[in-house]
Amino acid sequence: MAKYTGPKCRLCRREGMKLFLKGDRCLSEKCSFEKRSYPPGQHGQTLTRRPSNYALQLREKQKIKRIYGVLERQFKKYFEMASRRKGKTGDNLMKILESRLDNVVYRLGFAASRSQARQLVNHGHFLVNGRPVNIPSYLLKPGDIVQVREKSKKLQIIHDAMRRIKGEHELPWLILEKAKMRGIFIQPPGRDQLDLDVKESLVVELYSK
Repeated sequence: MAKYTGPKCRLCRREGMKLFLKGDRCLSEKCSFEKRSYPPGQHGQTLTRRPSNYALQLREKQKIKRIYGVLERQFKKYFEMASRRKGKTGDNLMKILESRLDNVVYRLGFAASRSQARQLVNHGHFLVNGRPVNIPSYLLKPGDIVQVREKSKKLQIIHDAMRRIKGEHELPWLILEKAKMRGIFIQPPGRDQLDLDVKESLVVELYSK
């Protein structure tokens, strides 16, 4: 299974914003972006050229791909899927990405980052509607129940992640039953419900050329 294996903090610096790819580290003083917020590379600090429209569109696509941990081939597949659905293609694209199992595991608080959620799903620690699913890109449907396997409920890594959750879950498209270590995917979120600083309309412009 293809995935990015390089330094994750470099990706944040390249996009000029925190992508929160390393969980709690991104909120600590150890975050590389806090120390070096300029782009990586030899000319990172001196590059002042104004980006073209194409460069802005490309950067926005790369930003979204990196947030969700998706590579080019799969991302393009999602875009084609989104373009065939009714409604705005950009909104549909975000709904598809938010419906991924690894993203929902992260959103529910069972993992500190999407990459950690991806690893936990790969190792078979979660059930969907009572059946084991180890495919991070599995797209959930409204009403699907995601829960930690009985054998995995004592995993320290999951408990450490869940300690960050205080009180009721704040996401309106998910229901978290913390005591049972499970959650219900109500429906894909609307664009206005996402707090991501991305402009998916630029991605639509890029692929529409």
